[in-house]
Formats: sequence, structure tokens, C-alpha cells
Amino acid sequence: MAKSAQEQSNQNQSDLDPFEIEFLPQFEQGRGPREAFVNEHGVVIGDHEYESDNSPLEQWTAETDPEIMAGDEWVHPFKDVGFQSAENREYFEKGILPQSGIFTHPDKDVSYEPGQASSKKKEDEAEA
Repeated sequence: MAKSAQEQSNQNQSDLDPFEIEFLPQFEQGRGPREAFVNEHGVVIGDHEYESDNSPLEQWTAETDPEIMAGDEWVHPFKDVGFQSAENREYFEKGILPQSGIFTHPDKDVSYEPGQASSKKKEDEAEA
């Protein structure tokens, strides 16, 4: 007997890792591995064991540059706690684009390169 779509959906949901969501097909392609992997720093990503001898978090000092833990090699493509946010679930499970302007500052222009004057600052200086 064939399973109904609801039964298949329930089965798929139960097979998901606690940090996974039900990605729309267009977001599953080319994401990377579903299983845990070892990144270039020797840290296992995707096993939910967050203490690893090679992790900069375990060797953190005042001199550690936080940038060392930036980048895709620190995020699992399917099993990340960030996927559980309402905005990410709406986007990846339902295709609803995030609202624009959520992270804007009414008095700050954050769209320019560091070290360059913002267009707002240039306008203010021109008016003075």
C-alpha cells in the first residue's frame, strides 16, 4: 500500500537530524555533504560534539583573531542550529524571501567599503 504525502512527510521529518530542516528541493542541490566532515583545521563539523582539541574555541586567547572561525568550513550545510530561526525556515522550507530593511540603520550607511567615506557623509560634507 502506498504511503500518503502526509505519511511520507512525517517519515522524512523523523529522519531529520535535530538541527536539520525540510529544505525545498532547490536548496538541497550542491549544498555539500549530509554526513559530518573534518574541516581544514582538523575539526569535525556536523557531529554536534562542539569540543574538539583542534578547535580555536578550545585554544582561545586574547591574541586569537575571531576571523579564524569565519567561513563555510565551520558551518554544516544541512545540520546547523541557524537553520532553526523563523527567517531561515520560511526561506529554505517555504521559499519566502526575508523582509528587506530588517538590519538597516536609519542614520548609518553600512553599504560602502571600509575606509571609504559613505555617500551620506559625503552629502553632509557637501552641504556644510
